[in-house]
Order: sequence, then C-alpha cells, then structure tokens
Amino acid sequence: MTGNKKGMTYADAGVDIDAGNKAVHLMSDAVRSTFRPEVLAEIGSFGGFFALNAGKYQEPVLVAGTDGVGTKLRVAMMMDRHDTIGIDAVAMCVNDILVQGAEPLFFLDYLAVGRLVPEKVAAVVSGVAEGCRQAGCALIGGETAEMPGFYGPEEYDLAGFAVGVVERGRIVDGRKITAGDALIGLPSSGLHSNGYSLARKVLLEAAGFKADTYLDLLGRTVGEEMLEPTRIYVKAVLPLLDKFDIKGMAHITGGGLTENIVRVLPQGAGIVIKLGTWDIPPVFDLIREKGEVEEQEMLRTFNMGIGLVVVAAAGQAEAVMADLSARGEASRLIGEVTEGNKEISYMGRR
Repeated sequence: MTGNKKGMTYADAGVDIDAGNKAVHLMSDAVRSTFRPEVLAEIGSFGGFFALNAGKYQEPVLVAGTDGVGTKLRVAMMMDRHDTIGIDAVAMCVNDILVQGAEPLFFLDYLAVGRLVPEKVAAVVSGVAEGCRQAGCALIGGETAEMPGFYGPEEYDLAGFAVGVVERGRIVDGRKITAGDALIGLPSSGLHSNGYSLARKVLLEAAGFKADTYLDLLGRTVGEEMLEPTRIYVKAVLPLLDKFDIKGMAHITGGGLTENIVRVLPQGAGIVIKLGTWDIPPVFDLIREKGEVEEQEMLRTFNMGIGLVVVAAAGQAEAVMADLSARGEASRLIGEVTEGNKEISYMGRR
C-alpha cells in the first residue's frame, strides 16, 4: 500500500470486533447471575469450568441435550423484541434432559448474527440468563458469531446446549410403565416453540393479522401471544422424583401429544388421551379456525395446552397432583396407559 490509502479491515467486511467486546461487557452481569457454586469462574477463557460434586452421587450419569428456537425467531425480529427468546432456547434443552430425571447443571448458547448490535445481543443473552435462573442451571459459556453475507443485517439464529446429571439408578426411561398408569399433564403457556412455520402461515398470512393486531380472544396482540416464552418445568418436576415413583415423562414439543408421549412407552403399552380434561389456550382454536386445520393435524403439531406429561402409577396420581398443587403448579389427569403397541388414541371431545 502506498500514500494515504488504507488496507481493508475486518470491520470493512462486516465484522466488528469492538462491537463484540461491548456485547460481552453488556451481558456479563446477566451471565454471572446464573452461576452456581460449582462454576469455576476465575479460570478459563476458551471454555467454561464446572466442578461436579462427585461426592453427592454414587453413580452420576451426565445427560446432554441441544436444540434451537426455530422460526419463532422470525416473530422476535418482526416485533424487534429480543429479551425473551433466550428463555425458549434454554427451555427446549433443559426440559428435554429433565424428562430423563436429570437436574440441569449448566448451559451454553450459540448466537449467530448478520450484524452485531451489542444492545440486541445483550437482550438475547439476558433472556438466556433468565431461562437459566428458572432452570437453576449456570450459563457458563457461549459463542456470538457475526456472519455478514450469510444472515441479513437484522437476522440471527439461536441455539443452546444443556448438561445435567442423574443417578444411574434413578434414570427415568419409561421401562417400568405398565397398563393402568396415569398420565398427568402440566399446562403450557401457549405455543411454546413448536409449530411456528404453520402458526405463522395461518395467523400472519392466511388470517392476515399483523404482529401488532390486538385480539380480544387473546387479550393481547398476536405478536405478544406468539412470543410468550416456553415454560420451564424443572422446579415443578424435580421434587416429584424424590417423593414418587415417576415412571416416565415426555416434553411435548414438535409432534405434539401424538408423537411425543409414545416415545417413552415400552413394548406392549399404548395410551389413551381424554380430550376435554384440560383447558386449551385460545390461540390453538384460532389457528384451527383460521387455517381450517384438522384436529389430528393440530394434535400432532402443537402441544394444545399441555407442555409436559408425567407418567405415574394410578395409585399415586392423586398424591402427585396434590404435591404439584401445593407448590403452585396446576396439573390435569389427561389419560392412562393401556395395553398396545406404542400407539395413541383419543377419546371424548374438546
């Protein structure tokens, strides 16, 4: 190079290192608010350190899960609201390891952006931290990648990775499920993070609603309803594992009730779900009506108001539900295990 002409920089290519450093500074308090005593925060810069309390367990088994938020992110971008979507990233991971009987220990996030705006990144990570606080796990690391030319300037993607621990002898895997066991449903907060490709197509295209369209049926705008965070069930469910013989659990995600509960069944077992035993949030009726979506498609796409299912012996069902109620958690007896070949059937009307 000669004269006053300067060479190209990373910033010229669309990657701003200074903005990344600012984002780290803005998110640091939120991250530290999630730390558990096992986090070794004073060491390491390229990895997070977590000292497993081995003396607490006889045969500790680590359980890991990873997931993303999916096209719900489009709604966050549409509304330019980014402080809750991180809760969804945590929920999708920790609920999955919870149903194996595991206590979530720590979480890492991956955030890829088209253009790194420190305040926006800090808002996303504040939601991740809130999800970790709800789950009782530590946010010990993550990655923020600025990827101009791959994502649009306002676009981003978010995924996460959770690790938990369970005693080998207390793994919940469904093997002990038998005919007559009870299915106890814990309510969802709405759509959670699944079926958004269909939900957006129906509500924001076919029905012609905008994100800021207020609907009396919902009691808020369409966008606010669609951004309602996924519920995290860790603090509701972990105490049950110390008191009752919980035989199986299912996190109701993509595939709905139809696809998820049968995943925990052993050979020789089926299930019957009794429709009408729980309240279905109005957003699902809105999608069904505006999209003319058939009932079976609704049941195999959305959670329909049940975010997590616990399988317990019939004789313990009432006590399990009473324990949940005493801790402020609603639950419903939604069906039972039958003899069968891992199939599901529905009875009654909504």
